Amino acid sequence: MEASATPEPVLDAADRHLVDGVLTKQRRALAKTITLIESTRADHQQRAQKVLAALLPHTGKAIRVGISGVPGAGKSTFIEALGNWVIDQGHRLAVLAVDPSSSVSGGSILGDKTRMESLCQREEAFIRPSPSAGSLGGVAEKTREAILACEAAGFDVVIVETVGVGQSETTVAGMVDVFVLLQLPNAGDDLQAIKKGIVEIADIIVFNKADIDERAAEFARVQMRTALTMLRTASKNWRPPVLKVSALAKSGIPEFWAEIERYRKTMTDSGEFSEKRRRQAVAWMWSLIDSGLRHYFREHPEVHSSLPRLTRDVAEGRATPGAAAYRLLDCLKHQVS
Repeated sequence: MEASATPEPVLDAADRHLVDGVLTKQRRALAKTITLIESTRADHQQRAQKVLAALLPHTGKAIRVGISGVPGAGKSTFIEALGNWVIDQGHRLAVLAVDPSSSVSGGSILGDKTRMESLCQREEAFIRPSPSAGSLGGVAEKTREAILACEAAGFDVVIVETVGVGQSETTVAGMVDVFVLLQLPNAGDDLQAIKKGIVEIADIIVFNKADIDERAAEFARVQMRTALTMLRTASKNWRPPVLKVSALAKSGIPEFWAEIERYRKTMTDSGEFSEKRRRQAVAWMWSLIDSGLRHYFREHPEVHSSLPRLTRDVAEGRATPGAAAYRLLDCLKHQVS
């Protein structure tokens, strides 16, 4: 007997208003939906999941592009130049820009909109800065859900700009269709780049600010292209191209977008595009399970009462970390049995 399809979520008037607003491309409704998605309140999370379930049939049609690179690589300038160009080609663009949260205060400047001044003024663009709030990979915890909301609102290009601080960049690569690594000429040799590991998951590598030193940019491009021949690529059907651009001079942008379209066609024709999205969806589910279990573990009454004492015992050498961990995990095991 086949399993029945997931039933249509029952929405109250406020949530139905949000869903209808997103589907009719109302920017305010989209912003409020993402705010609801990002909320840490339990009741807001329950509402957000219902809203996302209602929006899900209207998602999946955008090309999802992740852009990462070290601070100073010109990510915001590049995204602004690219965004204005793709809008001129008839696309609607959403940018989910993630700013680093302070490890001391927990605050975030959220300054990406000020760095994309001309793009902010385009009616076809939606820019949403979010704090990373300690999440690994330089992306906010709810970035995946925000992508779906933007797609439901009719944006056919969604760009995720990461913090770019060298954390686990596989996080963003696991939620986008094409992962772009932005590099700088004279920022290190090819072997140093390979050691970072990030090159291995990049689908396109771009050397920005090529106008500053054209010769250095071309040397870096050739060097990187040679280095890539020593690496195993993620796809047997795609060899990552290495490009030169100048976001400030707006040169190389059409050539970059041509590679995005070539990547999508190549991966679609081979069947890898849809398979990649299926793998990402399942991995996303397990990620949420892991996150939920950690929260459930910390909120468990017996764990909550035992944790301070066992933490002190480990810190003062009276118990091994392993023994303390198993004692705490036993609290859950007893309840399940």
